[in-house]
Amino acid sequence: MEYVTLSNGVKMPILGYGVYQVSKEECERCVADALSVGYRSIDTAQSYFNEEQVGNAIVKSGISREDIFLTTKVWIEHYGYEEARKSVLKSMEKLQTDYLDLVLLHQPFSDYYGAYRALEDLYDEGKLRAIGVSNFYPDRLVDIVSFSRIKPMVNQIEVHPFNQQIEAKKWLNKYNVQIEAWAPFGEGRGGLFENPVLSEIAGKHNKTTAQVMLRWHIQRGVVVIPKSTHKERMEQNIQVFDFALDETDMDKITALDKAQSSFFSHSDPAMVEWFVQIIEERKGMK
Repeated sequence: MEYVTLSNGVKMPILGYGVYQVSKEECERCVADALSVGYRSIDTAQSYFNEEQVGNAIVKSGISREDIFLTTKVWIEHYGYEEARKSVLKSMEKLQTDYLDLVLLHQPFSDYYGAYRALEDLYDEGKLRAIGVSNFYPDRLVDIVSFSRIKPMVNQIEVHPFNQQIEAKKWLNKYNVQIEAWAPFGEGRGGLFENPVLSEIAGKHNKTTAQVMLRWHIQRGVVVIPKSTHKERMEQNIQVFDFALDETDMDKITALDKAQSSFFSHSDPAMVEWFVQIIEERKGMK
């Protein structure tokens, strides 16, 4: 495994396992499989509703807690200082741990400043080893970096060959914030797994297109958290440290960039309304 060093000196595996869209029924088994094949970084979130299953798998694995890099994210309905603090402590309870390696604010909406102040205090108290944000575009990133007591150490954003975040990465590098990719395969949208350029490079190295994409991320210094519910694919996804893409390979993949989201824009007012609607619907369910 290779590691990146965050701005506060904490080492983070450059490749981990993500549990977004992994059901409660499958999550414990999937995390157990991921740990068994060598993953030591697990990424979950309050909004995934599977923190308990992640915690169960880690405890049952018998692997020392200190050997696992555990990330979760605070959801919007828990923003504001008091709610964010309570939610993180609740996440720790669900995950059966007395500290977390990384906690991120999941979205750049609502009172994220109040929530971030809670993360700063929990960091000072030693309950969090690193803090950061997710889905913060360069303008919001520069804002929170500039007006926070403790600068975010990580920004988890959409990154894949069709949306390479070249401009965002420049700003992240400027402020020494580690870039982390959600959807490192773009969920296969636009035929990414079958893309002829990626297929040609994969054939050249006797690898899969998924392995080529992960290797491309890693060589760019991007932390990746691929998700799969199949153990054999988990094994394939971690087997990306035994080859390297050459400059020609990297240039060909760079040429695939469409510089736009394959999902949605966080700066689209209609999408902001959609997030608000989700929050209101969840309030009605409580």
